[in-house]
Amino acid sequence: MHFLMHFPPSSKQHLLQIVKAACVIATLGFAFAGNAFAQRSVAEQFIHEMKEGKISGAGADDHVVQELIIKRNIPITYKYINTLMNTPNAFGPGVACTVCHNANDPSKSYRGLDLSTCKGMIEGSTEAPKHTLFKPGTDPKRDLLIRRLRNNRMPLGMGFENSTFTPNHLLVKQWIADGAKNDDNFKKNVQPLFKKANAFGPNTPACTACHMSNQEPPSFHELNLKTYAGIMLGADSVAKGVDKATKVIVPGDPEASFVWHHLSEDRMPPGIAPSEARDHPNTTILSAWIKQGAKCD
Repeated sequence: MHFLMHFPPSSKQHLLQIVKAACVIATLGFAFAGNAFAQRSVAEQFIHEMKEGKISGAGADDHVVQELIIKRNIPITYKYINTLMNTPNAFGPGVACTVCHNANDPSKSYRGLDLSTCKGMIEGSTEAPKHTLFKPGTDPKRDLLIRRLRNNRMPLGMGFENSTFTPNHLLVKQWIADGAKNDDNFKKNVQPLFKKANAFGPNTPACTACHMSNQEPPSFHELNLKTYAGIMLGADSVAKGVDKATKVIVPGDPEASFVWHHLSEDRMPPGIAPSEARDHPNTTILSAWIKQGAKCD
């Protein structure tokens, strides 16, 4: 019964009753032969994993979601997703998503994005340049919808009221679009921006104050923005290995480049503090719905 150590005293008696019930089920011949796992219901499998001590201890904010829903691939209904889109604070402190995104008419809804219907979510923003938010049936971690719910704008804590269309922002975007070359433009105009305080917003440190080498600590995500080689190597090159480092620049494609994502995108709902957990339980459930195919029924 060592798994009971993970639960508060008030829950132990109830869990003991569940385990005893599981023993009765087993006695009646539940797992009598063959592939027992295939014969178990979701509840029976959960009880089995508790008995085996395979349920991880509580700690993370989305612990219950991970243990009860994600690990068991529980189907997520659009009805629940629609509730999230219409509920304040569903993904962190802020108004409901549909307050700002409720129609495909750009004159009434930001970016002509309708998050009030399943069709609207799948279609994405209709105002040029049009963007889909995710691809049903795939991991959406790097897709626009989940990025906007998880990622803080850089420099860390920049609010939505600060422009992302400054000359400095556009210099970086155009450099990437032109192939992210190690040329005179990069050396004279782009590289100095990463080393300069307030380059991308008022009262902000230089990018290199946090990203100055490929070692963590002291450099967040082992990302070195001090040199061209470091920028092109990308992030987490030690943790993942050089060949599997996360590329932060995709030459010719700013929209696929993480550096541009973080310089230009605000975390939604607007104004969430950087200290707020990125992996909100409801964001995890939204991701699971997308992975399961983003079904509308």
